[in-house]
Amino acid sequence: MSLRLAARFARRELRGGLRGFGIFLACLTLGVAAIAAVGSVRAAIEAGLTREGAALLGGDAELDFTYRFASEAERAWMEQSALRVSEIVDFRSMAVVERGAQTDRALTQVKAVDDAYPLIGAVALSPGIPLEAALAGQDGLPGAVMERVLIDRLGLAPGDRFNLGTQAFVLMAALEREPDSAAAGFSLGPRTLVATPALAGSGLLAPGTIYTSKYRLDLPEGADLPALEAAARAQLETSGLRWRDARNGAPGVARFVERLGAFLVLVGLSGLAVGGVGVSAAVRAYLAGKTQVIATLRTLGADRATIFQTYFLQIGALALLGIALGLALGGGLPVLMGPLIGAQLPVPAIFTLYPRPLGEAALYGVLTALVFTLWPLARTEDVRAATLFREALSGARLLPAPRYLAVIAAALALLIGLAAWFSGTLRLTLWTAGGIAGALALLALAAQLMRYLARRAGPAARGRPALRWALAAIGARQEGAASVVLSLGLGLSVLSAVGQIDGNLRNAISGNLPDVAPSYFFVDIQKDQMPGFLDRLEGDPAVSRIESAPMLRGVITRINGQPAREVAGEHWVLRGDRGVTYAQSPGDRTRITAGTWWPEAYSGPPQISFAAEEAAEMGLKLGDTMTVNVLGRDITATITSFREVDFSTAGMGFILTLNPAALAAAPHTFIATVYAAPQAEAAILRDLAELFPNITAIRVRDAIDRVSEVLAGIAAATSWGAGISLVTGFLVLIGAAAAGVGARTYEAAVLKTLGAARRRILLSFALRSALMGAAAGSVALGAGIAGAWAVSRGVLDTDFVVIWPAAIAIVLGGVLATLLAGLLFAWRPLAARPAQVLRGRE
Repeated sequence: MSLRLAARFARRELRGGLRGFGIFLACLTLGVAAIAAVGSVRAAIEAGLTREGAALLGGDAELDFTYRFASEAERAWMEQSALRVSEIVDFRSMAVVERGAQTDRALTQVKAVDDAYPLIGAVALSPGIPLEAALAGQDGLPGAVMERVLIDRLGLAPGDRFNLGTQAFVLMAALEREPDSAAAGFSLGPRTLVATPALAGSGLLAPGTIYTSKYRLDLPEGADLPALEAAARAQLETSGLRWRDARNGAPGVARFVERLGAFLVLVGLSGLAVGGVGVSAAVRAYLAGKTQVIATLRTLGADRATIFQTYFLQIGALALLGIALGLALGGGLPVLMGPLIGAQLPVPAIFTLYPRPLGEAALYGVLTALVFTLWPLARTEDVRAATLFREALSGARLLPAPRYLAVIAAALALLIGLAAWFSGTLRLTLWTAGGIAGALALLALAAQLMRYLARRAGPAARGRPALRWALAAIGARQEGAASVVLSLGLGLSVLSAVGQIDGNLRNAISGNLPDVAPSYFFVDIQKDQMPGFLDRLEGDPAVSRIESAPMLRGVITRINGQPAREVAGEHWVLRGDRGVTYAQSPGDRTRITAGTWWPEAYSGPPQISFAAEEAAEMGLKLGDTMTVNVLGRDITATITSFREVDFSTAGMGFILTLNPAALAAAPHTFIATVYAAPQAEAAILRDLAELFPNITAIRVRDAIDRVSEVLAGIAAATSWGAGISLVTGFLVLIGAAAAGVGARTYEAAVLKTLGAARRRILLSFALRSALMGAAAGSVALGAGIAGAWAVSRGVLDTDFVVIWPAAIAIVLGGVLATLLAGLLFAWRPLAARPAQVLRGRE
């Protein structure tokens, strides 16, 4: 009976409109919209990748081989299974342009193709000539096309000549669009496209050099991809092949989108938590304004359950409205802005309404609204009817009844569980939840401490009326101060943490490396070229260190006789091929952490020294066996030692090192790192390129800059997500300022009656806002730094230093935000006439 009666009361309350719930609806709408929008964009990209899988891949299926071309038997199996087969060779090289005494060089990612390329889609060139004509060349030289950024960097124009290795090419056109570019993954240089036969005399595809051959298959209509993959693995099990097909044409892109989307959803949940603070404050303010209504209902016989159910249903209906508005905004904006967003994306996206991300956002919104509204709602039933006319809500006990606490705890646990499930990142979800909870706790303590200090500092401000009035107001106005510090502080905490994480990621890649990183990586050095290579460098006083090692690529296929992924899951070491080397002794810079190195001149069964940290992550132990496919040959070796491998120095580091006899018959090249003074780098590159045109030089600074560009895009996305949290916090701040207009109007009337000037009253309001903003910003600074340190060290495993410019900007931002909000709502109290205000108060 009470529920039906409560529903009737709630319906009548709702007839009064949405006055007082503007901030409530705005906070909930914005938080849900942010999560729905991120999920919708991610779903659009995933749908685009799925639908255009074959186009992105360049065929219905692809088989990759490292360091070699397919054998006759492998090629025969492909031609038997497919309607057409296209062969592609992918590798890095140096594009060299000679202009008299001047020589320009640039790193490029070369793709050598056959006549069947592309199987799907079309290559767009400028000028718009057919690809076949462009690669045919002119004046007896083979042709090539380049990305425009590489053309500009080398100062070329169509008809100009350049060299790849020892082979001269003529530039025929600019490469405007490559249909399978998304499947290529990360590259350190712009693309150059040539015909495979043109490389026969270049010296770039000699035995042992680093290249990948890819075979794209055009399959019959309705081909069974899973069955064909199983057949390929069964037929070519020992060949070291990697299989991809149209079901996931760009797995690297899909994985990146999934992880970035999950992270942005967690950032969005932080924004929803900020909005939750505003929701809670709005409910408190609304219920405080309903004191007389509640009192009337209680005196007429309404029991506690009826009162609670009345306002639970009313606020629940408004919460559902806010969630619906958020879903409409978050789901509709990506659709409306689809063409604009799609133009900025490097992959296809299909923008429409996707039920799953909208359902996830709705669940987040419902649970957040429940967690943040149940607490203030539960306090209403503990207020006695006799005291409802005398600030009943402020006098109610702090904690609600245990049953409400249990429901809040269950809803919070469900919210965290759903976030972990939907994002697929339990660890990061727990870190995020812990960070939000810790920040809220710190901010709540800071609000109470601020009130306490304001009351204690009041007497010390004698002689400074504006400051004393500001301190008195902060010390007395509990709800306003707490709302400002909690909402703005949490939004600033999220923004501070994201800024610190981004800055430390950049430092990890670029800021800390120049002091220890090599100048160049040189790859594809033939064994007979090593003496001449070392002769040029060892006598150069500008060269401080040279490291070299044999270089092969291998695919880990089995661990202890079982498929590797069944043992170690999707660990990154098992994705694709890895660098493999051999060494007679561990070297001066190698630290063995467990086991022993093989004896000198050892020629027994193959042995492996594996990277210690990666071994621990994969669950490996001494004595385990590992099968590595190198150039189509399986080598099964026993792990006899673990060693420390530090990739952060950008120096040479191999996951796998074998004894020399294990790889004695494998053709290979060498890799070298050269540490030199910056002013000598150009001369070193010029001399080595002239001596050995086939060698590829990778400048470490260029690689760092390329990675930094990718990070800049990630940082921009996360900053937008954190910005939503800050905007929500600012909305709550505006709500708190608007809610206090009446109190400030009365305060200004009293002060003006006592002779205070408007300027001094305005200064008091400004000081009050600035002090609360400084408190929120200071706590947010500490919480953001702590959260960023935890994520950097515990999740990203990078060093951490405080980025002080960003940190100081957070505190200043808090002061400025509260000051602007305070001044925005100060004009009305200052303009009110004291007599009118005081008579109305009576």
